[in-house]
Order: sequence, then C-alpha cells, then structure tokens
Amino acid sequence: MPDTKCSGIRRQCKILNIHPSGFYAWKKSPHSRRHYEDQRLVGLIKQFWPDSGSVYGYRKIHEDLLSVGELCGKHKVARLMRQAGIKAEVGYKRKPRIKSGAPSHIAPNLLEREFDSGKPNQKWVTDITYIKTAEGWLFLAVVLDLFSRHIIGWSMKNRMERDIVISALMMAVWRRNPKQPVTTHSDQGSQYTSYDWQSFLK
Repeated sequence: MPDTKCSGIRRQCKILNIHPSGFYAWKKSPHSRRHYEDQRLVGLIKQFWPDSGSVYGYRKIHEDLLSVGELCGKHKVARLMRQAGIKAEVGYKRKPRIKSGAPSHIAPNLLEREFDSGKPNQKWVTDITYIKTAEGWLFLAVVLDLFSRHIIGWSMKNRMERDIVISALMMAVWRRNPKQPVTTHSDQGSQYTSYDWQSFLK
C-alpha cells in the first residue's frame, strides 16, 4: 500500500510550491540560523560569566564579547542572558558619593582603545574583580600585558583597598623588569585615581 502520510506531505508541498526535500531538511533541523547563532553566543556568555566570579552584568559581558571579535549589541546580550537565567550578582552596596572636597585626579587616556601591542612591556592593562567564596568576597587585582595577553601581576585581598592595585603592579614590574616606560591603562575607580597609585606610576 502506498504511504498515505508521505503522499499527503508531497501534496501539501506541491500546493505550497515547496520541494519535499526542503521540508524533510527542515524537519531534521527545524531551528533557524539565528537560533543556532544565539545558542553559540550563550555558550560564550556562559564561559565569560564564571570568569567574572558570576557577578558581571550584560554590559561587562558585552565588552568581553567585543574583545574577542564578536559583533553583537548590548540589548541582544541582555536578552540572551535573561533567557538563560544569567544576571549580575551584587556583592555589596555602593557607598554614597561625597560631593564636597576636591575631585580625584583623572589621568588622560593614553591607550585610546588601541588594544594591540607589537612588543612585550609596552602596554599593560589592569582591573579589579571580585569573587564569591564560602568565606565571603575575595577581591582580585590583575595586570595583563596586551602583547602576550598573559597575566603578569596579581594581588588578592578580602577588602578592596588601594594597595591591592599597587601590589599587583609591583609584581608585574618585579617579574618583567621593563627597561623602558610602560603605558599602564585602568578604569577611573578610586583605587586607580588615588595619589598613591599616581605616585607609584611615576
């Protein structure tokens, strides 16, 4: 007996002007190309998020994706993280800013988003992250050489004080012993705009 189900599918494909082979190909893989692209990005997000101590929000994750050459928008990253149940974790409340007094000195941006380096010990970048542990929050400051993309200095403390960034940079200087000036790039957090940090850089 002829396969009535197969005959019915072929008849519907003919009515819709669709080749049966296309229907069977879709049946084997019903998801769109966009779906698989989203799944690939979610996989990358799930790699970056634990590396941040499971605290990064979509803005920081978006910056990480851009740093590895992924071209996607912030809103897309936010949507994918929301669908995957990934969200920023707040470790502590920010202290209210004090409006009185002189503002911290802010250094010029010498790097200007030029994250490539032709030689070692030309451009270093540094930042602080925090990691949730069984005993509380652990703060980690690192220094990275943009030439090798290797961590060359680090420091860990249970409080985010300014000496943590100086200790990380001191390790980098001790390990690398650069013979020429090094451009050291950071954000404008209070640890990096302190007079102690600026003095140590000089």
